[in-house]
Amino acid sequence: MSTPLAGAHRPLNRNDYRTLGLAALGGALEFYDFVIFVFFTVVIGKLFFPPDMPDWLRQVQTFGIFAAGYLARPLGGIVMAHFGDLLGRKRMFTLSIFLMAVPTLLMGLLPTYAQLGIWAPILLLLLRILQGAAIGGEVPGAWVFVSEHVPGRHVGFACGTLTAGLTFGILLGSLIATFINRYYTPAEIGAWAWRIPFLLGGAFGLLAMYLRRWLEETPVFAELQARKALAEELPLKKVLREHGQSVLLSMLMTWLLSAAIVVMILMTPPLLQKQFGIAPAVTLQANSLAIVALTLGCVLAGWVIDRVGAGITFIAGSLLLGVCTHLFYSDVAAGAANLYALYTLAGFSVGIVGAVPFVMICAFPAEVRFTGLSFSYNVAYAVLGGLTPVMVSLWMKDNPLAPAHYVMALAGQGVVLGLWLLKLKPMPALAAQAG
Repeated sequence: MSTPLAGAHRPLNRNDYRTLGLAALGGALEFYDFVIFVFFTVVIGKLFFPPDMPDWLRQVQTFGIFAAGYLARPLGGIVMAHFGDLLGRKRMFTLSIFLMAVPTLLMGLLPTYAQLGIWAPILLLLLRILQGAAIGGEVPGAWVFVSEHVPGRHVGFACGTLTAGLTFGILLGSLIATFINRYYTPAEIGAWAWRIPFLLGGAFGLLAMYLRRWLEETPVFAELQARKALAEELPLKKVLREHGQSVLLSMLMTWLLSAAIVVMILMTPPLLQKQFGIAPAVTLQANSLAIVALTLGCVLAGWVIDRVGAGITFIAGSLLLGVCTHLFYSDVAAGAANLYALYTLAGFSVGIVGAVPFVMICAFPAEVRFTGLSFSYNVAYAVLGGLTPVMVSLWMKDNPLAPAHYVMALAGQGVVLGLWLLKLKPMPALAAQAG
């Protein structure tokens, strides 16, 4: 059963907003490091694989390296969560940023296939794996950190705001990619300009690590520590033995989140370029609008779930996601006459992911919350989110609308999850967390 937060009914104060702001900004800078790779998959594919390789296979292998970052998330996430539940949230929250900044910086300095041969993609893969281990601890740790700092009745808003911060990292990547594609020629990008975003990412990571010096340990963990109520056994063992339903619910929620983010936000720009012949600058501008709308959608979803509950929020939000995804990809296939407007609307509908962490936070008691959330989220993202780019890329060989169909199927699952949450009400841990 979840430990109620102190002052659960008080309003947000200045310190709460400061914590949310610093955590969201740090998360944005780290998430930028993780996602900038996807905005340059076309260029990276040409530079890090043999020139005589078929174009479709090069794209699949490049997305495969991108997916490796997701496959590495469980190990990093479980290890950091283990110590986060035993030693404190803040320590792991700071460590994750360092483990992200160094590989990103090295990616910007990495020799290409023409210079290093087969070792070039191998080293790129290894650095991507290190990034995955870092982000595996960052995202669950950030959700736990902010949710345990705010009053219980504002947990949804806190999680939505933090998720909006993470999506701002995607927006930052999109804006920098847009700048690179607009102000440098394809030849200059292929020769050296593609390295700029990765070198900036290393600097962003160091800045984020510095910012987190000003954060304090969460009141919930401090209380558990003072009462000597921390987990007495391996936290993961307790999660698997006592919280199987919470793990399943969290994994299914993560599948919805991964489908929406990976397909609609991260994969769509390169797919629009490769499959539908839309100029890179145009796709990235549209993507930037979609991410702005996504950021607003995340905050709104968190605000709504605090007021109407998880069930209604996911039923309505998932239906909106399915409809908007269909409209967007149907328009793209027909010539993209309304690209900017429909991609913006689709991005806003993806904002339902801002409500996902609220359910996962409330599903686990405080003494194993970090481990339960991290295990469920990272394993599901590794298996389902990590393989999504490869599966969708292969499916698109036969069906240009494969991305839309995939997201629409998961939106349907979101409706089912919403109905499940209505039946679970009141969920014991959730009721306690809500104060």
